[in-house]
Amino acid sequence: MNNVLKFVLAGGLGLALTSCGTQKKLEALQTDYQKCLSDSGQKESLIQSQKVRVSSLEEQINLLKNQNGILQESLKDCATNSNKGSMNIEKLIGQIKESQDYIKRLQDARSKQDSLNIAISNKLKRSLDNINDQDIDIKVQKGVVFISLSDKMLYKSGSYEILPTAETVLEKVARVINDYSDYDVMVEGHTDTDPMKPNALIKDNWDLSALRATSVVRMLQTKFAVNPSRMTAGGRSEYVPKTDNNTPMGKSENRRTEIIVLPKLDQFMQLLEAKR
Repeated sequence: MNNVLKFVLAGGLGLALTSCGTQKKLEALQTDYQKCLSDSGQKESLIQSQKVRVSSLEEQINLLKNQNGILQESLKDCATNSNKGSMNIEKLIGQIKESQDYIKRLQDARSKQDSLNIAISNKLKRSLDNINDQDIDIKVQKGVVFISLSDKMLYKSGSYEILPTAETVLEKVARVINDYSDYDVMVEGHTDTDPMKPNALIKDNWDLSALRATSVVRMLQTKFAVNPSRMTAGGRSEYVPKTDNNTPMGKSENRRTEIIVLPKLDQFMQLLEAKR
């Protein structure tokens, strides 16, 4: 990905020599690309870490439940064998209680996190209930909240400039995001497989998806006061489709911008610590 972006940047800068106005736009693009290179890696690491953490905690719960069952069976064996004495029984009782307490902390923390995500999702749906269902999709999945916005609602075809009519939608999303300031926000641009017609500003679908993501992030920051330190932006081009690109409907679904609201990496562990 880095090589492709560098090639795109080099090609764009070459074309920019023919126009002073284009030069300024390309300099702005260079800044956006450099930010995308940094943010995209961080973004992918954040969401993958969150998925791994949720999966790991679920495995811990199942493992501890199994261990708890084994300990209870051992307790029964000890109770039938008085020669081993009451000391072993007391020790097993203590181990079982400790195991049960830890399971409860894990379940309580997971339940609280799920409740927060559902609250965010419901608040977004209420705020955006007048928007065409085909243009917006909100769901909770893998411990995060996904807000998928269609490209036709946000941009003109082949453009990364946000339509004035889309600002109302982003304003409503920003209000909810600002209400949950301890969450991070990632914005991903996605395209279909139709190739871009190269120009001085946009070389291919990598460029288009990245620039669309940064346009959304920039508007959330400058117009709606979302803290930029909470946000990352990245372009996924055509390589993470929701469905196949064999039909116009499929391509339309794949052309989207996703706003992902997720807990900070240390938030789940803070919930666990609060239960101790």
